[in-house]
Amino acid sequence: MSTQSIFHASSRSLGALVGLYVGDALAMPAHWYYNREALRRDYGRITDYTAPKHPHPDSILWRSSYQAPNAKGEILHDQARYWGQKGIHYHQFLRPGESTLNLQLCSLLVASLLEKGRYDASDYLERYIHFMTTPGMHRDTYIEECHRHFFFRYAMGVPPLECGAQEKHIGGLPGIVPLVIFYQEEPGLALDAALTHLSITHKGALMEGAARLLVRLLLDVLGGKPLREVLWEAVRRQVSPFLGHPFQAWLEKPDEVVVGAHLSTACYVEDSVPAVVHLALKYAEDPERGLIANTGLGGDNAYRGAVLGALLGAGNGIESLPDRWVRGLVLPPPVPV
Repeated sequence: MSTQSIFHASSRSLGALVGLYVGDALAMPAHWYYNREALRRDYGRITDYTAPKHPHPDSILWRSSYQAPNAKGEILHDQARYWGQKGIHYHQFLRPGESTLNLQLCSLLVASLLEKGRYDASDYLERYIHFMTTPGMHRDTYIEECHRHFFFRYAMGVPPLECGAQEKHIGGLPGIVPLVIFYQEEPGLALDAALTHLSITHKGALMEGAARLLVRLLLDVLGGKPLREVLWEAVRRQVSPFLGHPFQAWLEKPDEVVVGAHLSTACYVEDSVPAVVHLALKYAEDPERGLIANTGLGGDNAYRGAVLGALLGAGNGIESLPDRWVRGLVLPPPVPV
C-alpha cells in the first residue's frame, strides 16, 4: 500500500483525518470564549464555518508574552504587535474554515509521513522549525505556550528533541492523530511514534496518559469497532484515570452542565479529555450534532473539537461529515479528500 493511500485505507481513516481538521475549523471563531452569553451574542449557534469577530471579550492575549532570546527563536514575526493588546482575537486573520496553527502543524506531519514513508522525528523537526521561524508561513496570531517554550530553549542551544516542556494542554493531542491513522495496522509503532511526537512539545506523565488513551480508542475504532462500544468498554474497564467519571449519569444532563459545572471548559487534559469522552458517547453516531454542540460550549473548543472530530470521523466514516464542512476547509490535510 502506498503512503498516499494509507490515509484512504478506509472511510474511517479519511473520516478521522478530516474530522480532526473540521472540529478545529468549526470552533475557531469561538475559541477560548469562556462567557457563553458573549459567545451566543457574538455568533448565535454556530453550525457553519464563520469568521472571527472583534473584539474578543475573553481574550487574554494582552497578558501573554514572548521575547525571543535571539533571532533563532523569533516566531511571532508580524503578529508581535498585537500581543499585549486587549480584545484581540487569537485567530483574527483566519478565514471561515481555516485551521488554527496546531492543525497547520499537523499538515507538516502528514506531508513528512507521505514523503518519508515512515515517522521521522528529525524530518518533522526541520519542517516545524522552518515553518515557525520563517515570516509569512501562517496567519495565526496566537502561538501556544508549548511552542514559545520550545523556541526559547531552541534559541538557547538546547537540542530540538529536548526542547519540550512539561505540559497538560489538549492542544498537544491533535498532533498524534495522523500517526495513529498511518500506523493503524501496527499498534506498537502507532503508540511509540505518537509518544515520541507528543514529547517534542508536550512532555510529562499527564500528557502521556492522555495520549495513550486516545491512541487506544482510535486504534479500536479504526479497526472497525463501533465508537460507542469502544468508549463504554474503556469506561467499564477503567483503562485510564481520565475515565473515572459518571458518564452514564451525565448523558441525562445538558452538555452545558457537564462541560461547565462538572468539567471545566478549559484546555487542561484532566477536564478536556473527559469532556471529549462525554461528547463522543452522547453523539457517537451523529458527528454534525456533536461538533456543533462542542463548539457552543466554548473554552478550548477548537482542540476538544479536533480530538472529538477525529473520534467521530473514525467511528462514522468520511461520509458522515457534512459536505459543506469537508469542502469548506481552507487548509485541508495534504491528501485528496
